[in-house]
Amino acid sequence: MRMDEAVLLRIFLGEDDRADGHVTYRILVDRARAAGMAGATVLPGPVGFGPSGHMRSDINIDAGPRSPIVVEIVDEEAKVTAFLHEIEALIETGLVTMEKVRAWRPTQGV
Repeated sequence: MRMDEAVLLRIFLGEDDRADGHVTYRILVDRARAAGMAGATVLPGPVGFGPSGHMRSDINIDAGPRSPIVVEIVDEEAKVTAFLHEIEALIETGLVTMEKVRAWRPTQGV
């Protein structure tokens, strides 16, 4: 089994965040694909909070449509770092983290 060094990029934002008239998480995934990134996934957050301290939840009527969303993108460090300019141009609030990971890709069925 071969393990490769990679970087996991996580982008924390709101479900209703928009850029250029479209939901931001979808734009990020589309741009990651166009950039040839190894993979991207959008994960819904059932509950969360940010700097404001307001709880966001899909069941909290006070939160409105602003449920938390996490976009995860993984690839080699140079490609992820180059992709940061795409993120900077799209998000006004949120948080972006990067961490080194070891990645294994099954080759069966490819």
